[in-house]
Amino acid sequence: METVVSGIRPTGDLHLGNYFGAVKSFLQMQHEYNCYFFIADWHSLTTHPKPEDIVKNAEGVLATYLACGIDPEVSTIYIQSDVKEVLELYLYLNMNAYLGELERTTTFKDKARKQPNNVNAGLLTYPTLMAADILQHKAVKVPVGKDQEQNMEMARKFARRFNNIYDTDLFPEPASFTYAKEAIKIPGLDGSGKMGKSEGNCIYLIDDAKTIRKKVMKAVTDAGPATPNSEKPEVIENLFTFLDIVSSKDTYEYFDEKWNNCSIRYGDLKKQLAEDIVAFNAPIREKILDYKANTELLEKVAKLGAEKARESANKTLDEVRKIIGFHKI
Repeated sequence: METVVSGIRPTGDLHLGNYFGAVKSFLQMQHEYNCYFFIADWHSLTTHPKPEDIVKNAEGVLATYLACGIDPEVSTIYIQSDVKEVLELYLYLNMNAYLGELERTTTFKDKARKQPNNVNAGLLTYPTLMAADILQHKAVKVPVGKDQEQNMEMARKFARRFNNIYDTDLFPEPASFTYAKEAIKIPGLDGSGKMGKSEGNCIYLIDDAKTIRKKVMKAVTDAGPATPNSEKPEVIENLFTFLDIVSSKDTYEYFDEKWNNCSIRYGDLKKQLAEDIVAFNAPIREKILDYKANTELLEKVAKLGAEKARESANKTLDEVRKIIGFHKI
């Protein structure tokens, strides 16, 4: 069975974009691949989060994974900082990573522009830590978005370089892939782009009904169609994307017809959409709150995942140490 690795930084609650973009795929992948899903709390340190947020955010992502249906008995779910072995592999990969190639990485340049007073070494070596996360399990597939494709190419480069330097075939070159036949891009409520925390345009899986209704009613619209059967502008297409995802087919067709005959009332559309999102979110939200309250269970799941992940990582590291020339520790 092929091994898949995927991580998410715990920078807050997960939103609908996370669910339809990643988590929903995880639910299907866990039964077809040997899956390692990790919560990348070390990666989050590049932005200097508050200490009290690190544990809280990691537990929040873990609770959400469980609430959405990821099974810790089927998949390996772990918190990155519980698997110390990744730091040793990170060190070895850094020894063969070059300053110039790291500085040219788009994600590094973007982050350096956004946080000019915090251009730390962790930002620079983000690709090598990401590669270590993947290669420690000898993963062959990694579900990532287009924004991570350059880092994935770096991971393949580091795998090739290690194999060439030490004349081995230890590391496979991990491939980027999208599990779904067609990835769903969840729009933000501000009328442009995709849903994202930094844009402040999210509906979170843990949002209550009142919060969802308030957010949806503030969604950006326009003056309405001036001619029948006209093309929908992006801000309106975004709302119909939501309808297509969370509402019934009849609901979508009803408002689509209203658009086409120029009788659409955005207030009615938003009210219906809000109620449909509330109905979709409610069972997940209830489970998230239950899991968050059960810290003993969360600790048990995290411990189980760490044990499984460390076993996999240690097997790889034993081989790496021997190949490099170190005695087994």
